Amino acid sequence: MPVPPLVLALLDALEQPALLVSGERTQAANGAARALLGHQLVDQNVRFAIRQPQALDAILKGRTGRVEVQGIGGVDRSWDVVLNRLAPDILLVRLIDRSARRAAEKAQIDFVANASHELRTPLAAVLGFSETLADEAPLEEEVRRRFGQRIHDQANRMMVIIRDLMSLSRIEADRFKEPRTQVDLAGIVREAVTAVAPLTEERGCAIEFDLAGELPTVRGDAGQLRQLVDNLLSNALRYGCRRTGERVEVQLRRDESWVQLLVRDHGEGIAAHHIPRLTERFYRVDSARSRDSGGTGLGLAIVSQIVERHRGLLSIKSKPGEGTTMEVRLPRG
Repeated sequence: MPVPPLVLALLDALEQPALLVSGERTQAANGAARALLGHQLVDQNVRFAIRQPQALDAILKGRTGRVEVQGIGGVDRSWDVVLNRLAPDILLVRLIDRSARRAAEKAQIDFVANASHELRTPLAAVLGFSETLADEAPLEEEVRRRFGQRIHDQANRMMVIIRDLMSLSRIEADRFKEPRTQVDLAGIVREAVTAVAPLTEERGCAIEFDLAGELPTVRGDAGQLRQLVDNLLSNALRYGCRRTGERVEVQLRRDESWVQLLVRDHGEGIAAHHIPRLTERFYRVDSARSRDSGGTGLGLAIVSQIVERHRGLLSIKSKPGEGTTMEVRLPRG
């Protein structure tokens, strides 16, 4: 029995992939279903369209309701297969893509697990050293001082991680609120360069600040932009200034639409396969080196979120042995 034109029109009006199945035969399929499952679906056995075992079993048995499955249109894609009976021998099959939701759930689970791991390590050290100090057995003064310093260092590390986590939460809470305040980015960069002067002296390196004339303001949140610059400078100094005499270059430029901030170091550089993941929370190219240098693995995640909130662009260029360049573009005010 042919499908009425009105039913076909309604089927095509659905955004999600949808099929009409009669027994084991696909009677009709909308454009989204053909794009996902192949264009030769109609008047074929439904097994040519749906190969996922759970979904296929529910369709062939004529069940109604919802089935959660994975693997249609791709190994990692998740779907809700919704089955509704339109007539005694006609089943409407709709595929609702849940991949984004599943990815968000997985990201949240991974985030909690990573945060717990990052806090567990210093917390274990604090507990271990404090238990020793609380023991009634006598300790030499030098040992007591060393243990006390380790407790202080690890507690401070936990505080830094918690601070960065709170920063991320605040930035994400405001990510849909486009900043409207006019901000002098050049002034913020000057202040940040001055603030890290003690660290540059400690590491025996230098910051070269190149400002291309007078720059227009940008629309932004001054506090978040200062945090962005601080994080970029800290990263460059931490990983790009490992030998005396090295330098970090900071440049501010402009064009018709953007104000451009470049932070370039001449350190070891980063292999290409790491670059797409550098803005993930807690991702580290070298975990041991990052922790030893005081990194939390959240700095570039914070930078990325701030850039996104400011409707800007972030790009990272690096090659092993040639250093790394971080480029931020922000809309002119």
